[in-house]
Amino acid sequence: MADPHGFLTYPRREPTHKPVPLRLLSFGEVYENFGEDQLKQQAARCMDCGVPFCHQGCPLGNIIPEWNDLVRQNRWQEALERLHATNNFPEFTGRLCPAPCEGACVLAINDDAVSIKNIELEIIEHGFQEGWITPIRPSMDTGQSVAVIGSGAAGLAAAQQLTRAGHRVTVFERDDRLGGLMRYGVPEYKMENRWIDRRLEQMRAEGTNFRTSFAPTLADLAGFSAVVLATGTPVPRPLDVPGRELAGIYPAMEYLTAQNKSNEGDSPRSLIDARGKKVIIIGGGDTGTDCFGTALRQGAASVTQVDIRPEAPATRSPKTPWPMFPLIKRVATAHEEGEYRISGDESAAEIEALGLATRMPGEPLGQRLFNAGSMAFNGVDGQVSSLQCVDIEVIEGKRVPVPGTDFHLEADLVFIALGFSGAERSGLFSELGLQADSRGRISRGSEYRAQASPRFPGFEAPIYIAGDNGRGQSLIVWAIAEGRAAAAAVDRDLMGESALPVAVRPEDKPLAV
Repeated sequence: MADPHGFLTYPRREPTHKPVPLRLLSFGEVYENFGEDQLKQQAARCMDCGVPFCHQGCPLGNIIPEWNDLVRQNRWQEALERLHATNNFPEFTGRLCPAPCEGACVLAINDDAVSIKNIELEIIEHGFQEGWITPIRPSMDTGQSVAVIGSGAAGLAAAQQLTRAGHRVTVFERDDRLGGLMRYGVPEYKMENRWIDRRLEQMRAEGTNFRTSFAPTLADLAGFSAVVLATGTPVPRPLDVPGRELAGIYPAMEYLTAQNKSNEGDSPRSLIDARGKKVIIIGGGDTGTDCFGTALRQGAASVTQVDIRPEAPATRSPKTPWPMFPLIKRVATAHEEGEYRISGDESAAEIEALGLATRMPGEPLGQRLFNAGSMAFNGVDGQVSSLQCVDIEVIEGKRVPVPGTDFHLEADLVFIALGFSGAERSGLFSELGLQADSRGRISRGSEYRAQASPRFPGFEAPIYIAGDNGRGQSLIVWAIAEGRAAAAAVDRDLMGESALPVAVRPEDKPLAV
């Protein structure tokens, strides 16, 4: 059984972060190593609850109490087996998932939750270091072929499950490299792309085929037994205000992709470079925060993140009671960097590298504004020069501007990070005769089957929808869960039955808000 005194003996601890001036010099990951002894103490905080709500908080149904206690007992290989039983890519979720499991942890009712996410990451990295993670090749060839469109988390999870079930799987990716938003939408200071390449090497050895820089048509998919669409929701939500046409205003993902392509060696510097510029980010979510950290690393003169929402409380809000994902003010590593203040003791090399020459001692590198609405862009000679804002208040559940509170923020670059409005409506969407709901999600049935009406004679392969394009913009852990569940649906339809595990259904709702 678990250590009955662990949560009383050990406080929650997390890996320390590299010093801000050091981590702003590169796009390397910001976390220091977490000692094995400390990790065992953190695992010992898990109470092995009679009803482990962390299972319900996790869309993958991770067997969290079991692998926590196995880590505590130094039984790492068994912990890895438990972890991989429900999650194809713990190295991705351990770096990128916001951990709804921790919000549902029973200990979080009146104490700090178990640091589940950090333990998960250490288990998988320990497994790679020990050489325990090897290709799992299928034991048979079913003779069935499956096309997976999209190589993000959902597509890769579906492809790996179907390959291991014995199907011949080809993943099609329109970008020049595999990984979807994990590669081109997530800054490398959160997850370096080498971890994606490491897992892709395993998948290739298992027999999954990949085609990059290729967006297939129905004609290209002729002959496949089934098709899984895992194309995400790449269409950005627009900001329809005066001045949007000015130069210097970009969708957030365009900016993040440009920097990640530069990190891959495509160009010496990003094609959208914030160095020495006043940057405004509209949107307070994860994508906006990713832009915040990226602009700081590029050496922006100033960075301001504008959030229309009110500042969240420091502790769990009554609006999100346990076991829901708590509504609290979250300080990402990028925000830590924004709070860093110039000491005046920085070396000339640091000042040059970090773009600090225009900053005064004591001045923070960036700031966040809450309850701020974006009303219009102003420009000079076609180039954006400022953003007109107004204070926002909530009246009867609606956000309304406060009269007389207009203010302006100077801007050389603006990034719009207001989320995504759904799947693209061209290409296969049009050819297959797919339908979308009011949120831009592709319509599908209870077993991930799309109601497709292909306009290509003789095309009869069933179409399955997995990930954000069916669920809507969501978390990486949901994408992997959906990819696994869609793979089980494909396998069951092709073979009459399936042993592939299913943790979620399309209609399942998260505990997160």
